[in-house]
Amino acid sequence: MDIFISGFWVLSVLCLILFLYTRTKVSTSSDAAFKAFQRTYLAVYLLAMAGDWLQGPYVYALYAHYGMNTHDIQVLFVAGFGSSLVFGTVVGSFADKYGRRNNCIMYGVLYGLACVTKHFNNFYILMVGRLLGGIATSILYSAFESWLIYEHNKRGFEPELLGTIFSHAVLGNSMVAIGSGVVAQQVADQFGYVSPFDVSLCVLVVMSILIIFSWVENHGDAQASTMQSYSSAFKCILQDRKVLFLGLIQSLFEGAMYTFVLEWTPALTPAEPEVSGSARSLLSEEEGDDGHIGVIPHGYIFAAFMVAIMIGSSLFKLLSKWSSEESFMRFVLLTAALALLTPILYPGNQLFIFIGFLVFEVCVGIFWPSLSTMRGRYVPEETRATIMNFFRIPLNAIVVMILLQNLSQQIIFSCCVGFLSIAVICQHLLFRISPVHMKTISTLDVLDAKTPDSIVSDGGKSTSSAN
Repeated sequence: MDIFISGFWVLSVLCLILFLYTRTKVSTSSDAAFKAFQRTYLAVYLLAMAGDWLQGPYVYALYAHYGMNTHDIQVLFVAGFGSSLVFGTVVGSFADKYGRRNNCIMYGVLYGLACVTKHFNNFYILMVGRLLGGIATSILYSAFESWLIYEHNKRGFEPELLGTIFSHAVLGNSMVAIGSGVVAQQVADQFGYVSPFDVSLCVLVVMSILIIFSWVENHGDAQASTMQSYSSAFKCILQDRKVLFLGLIQSLFEGAMYTFVLEWTPALTPAEPEVSGSARSLLSEEEGDDGHIGVIPHGYIFAAFMVAIMIGSSLFKLLSKWSSEESFMRFVLLTAALALLTPILYPGNQLFIFIGFLVFEVCVGIFWPSLSTMRGRYVPEETRATIMNFFRIPLNAIVVMILLQNLSQQIIFSCCVGFLSIAVICQHLLFRISPVHMKTISTLDVLDAKTPDSIVSDGGKSTSSAN
């Protein structure tokens, strides 16, 4: 347990130092209009994320409190991912056609209704709540970003400032996650497991009101029918390799990330020791269904992961100053794949696995703003939200597939490493066809075109001119 608590405090100090260093090395915009725009977006976005984070810690606990068995709970979780898989793309097309602002308000309404269903100890009502939550999650990870990119470009802000907003969003999201966990714990202790969902509902109401009074509407191709939006988005993915590679990278990385979220607890929890008799009976109270003993400090570990993501968001600012996202993300994805090898190579070694997981979370902190920046660069505005939700189809399929299989921990993490390895290849291919790389090749071609004879000739002309 000491390694987890110590790790949290060491990371917190490192995060603070890196944050202060980044502020001195990375220039910020002095444009008052941009700062006001950034505040307006982040206020809404972080409230939206808080509404999500407040629910996360107590979903499973509430279902168990209602007396549901493991199979029923698993079915409910699969329903949430399945809903996002099936209905998410439809909702994404609504954002492009009927407005991203309206779609974000719909997120608050749908997720708020999902919170209301948590008051009912009824499997079918809770199932409706999971379906609504799945649709809301698809909106959360597409419509907000689509609204931001359109407004940022329309108002004429510098393109590189978009990465600054995404980096601040990741940093703020991590802080909101930690704060939401603390608030959820406090209200659950005082008022029961359903109370965090009531707090989430209040946050979502405030968020929706703020959108109504502070955001303007924007659209993709409002004239196109839903089927035309699907067709245009699908054709874009097939015909533009940059968009295709981005979609594959997102699906593979986030598929591994969501799988990691489901598996980090058993990977870090000590296995049941070989004991017998009365000693076994003393351990049985803390033992879970999977043969592990719940002795790890989940709160500190989760907080350490969030601090690691914050470190990643600061590193993104430095990396994007020195290199392009298309280039450095190759090495970030490779590092993420190597980090998730630790539970395979060192099963049961808490220290090595914990370090590996922290490195992976740092990569997550770099990945989110990097991918958002590249999406802003390559995904066409007309069908942006629709394309982004197309990207989530294989992601949700990966998670559902793993949830439905009774796979061993070794196989699950091997799959994650495989997903990330393919993502590295896709990222390298994206880099090879990116404008940054093509410009470099063009410059080299121009230099190669200057033969030694022409250089001598140029030198002679210069000499004669001087004389």
